Amino acid sequence: MMAQPTALIAEDEPLLAQALAAELQAAWPALRIVASVGDGLSAVAQAIALRPDVVFLDVRMPGQNGLDAAADIADQWPVEHPLPLLVFVTAYDEYAVQAFERAAVDYVLKPVQAARLAQCVARLQAAMAHKAVSPLIDQLRQLMDKPIGQPMGQHSSAAQPPALLQRLQASVGNAIAMVPIDTVLYFEAADKYVRVLTAEKEYLIRTPIKDLLPQLDASVFWQIHRSTIVRASAISQVSRDDTARLRVHLAPCTRCERETLAVSRVFAHLFKAM
Repeated sequence: MMAQPTALIAEDEPLLAQALAAELQAAWPALRIVASVGDGLSAVAQAIALRPDVVFLDVRMPGQNGLDAAADIADQWPVEHPLPLLVFVTAYDEYAVQAFERAAVDYVLKPVQAARLAQCVARLQAAMAHKAVSPLIDQLRQLMDKPIGQPMGQHSSAAQPPALLQRLQASVGNAIAMVPIDTVLYFEAADKYVRVLTAEKEYLIRTPIKDLLPQLDASVFWQIHRSTIVRASAISQVSRDDTARLRVHLAPCTRCERETLAVSRVFAHLFKAM
């Protein structure tokens, strides 16, 4: 006998969360809502604690958006358990819809329409009945390749990719250090700053990882986590820790000989054996 299916709802507007729960109860009476939360961080914590079969994630939530929450859920999910099925909940945005459809992620629009939710429920039930493997990792990778909110297709002349960085400007006391990009080993998000580590020094800058990434040569710098970008040539080896997670070891340097960097499951494909 199949266990009762479970779901978590993450929606920061209480009335919309209640409406979604009510529509789900009507469309899928057997589904049990194990938690309803209002922010991305709580969504991650409750998903990992309760391991629901399905996670409904609002795209825009306080603290952490739905895409980042989904990446954290995938990264922290116990490896011995199948990943959950994912449904994004969003206000209508043609670019978001295109992104979801391209990545084969199911979604429902606000306000929730019964007919559309019924289609979503049918897909979820079919996947669960056939014990389909969740494509969550591949879906997230595709969504991160083309961030939600950006048009699909070619860039217009007014939206050309930014020029590649040659040097960084980092505040050091009352001075500004000019850091050549070819000396940087990795970037790591840290609270409101990004750590920039070279072989000899560490700097802090305010440019977010998501804004840095398009300005870096993708053949030189690899994103290995949503909060970490590393110089590929600085990687000496990749190992698995006690929880079977991949960790990058850097080539010997004066500041990082004991440091390792976590690899998100979303980016683990970068390190498949040749």
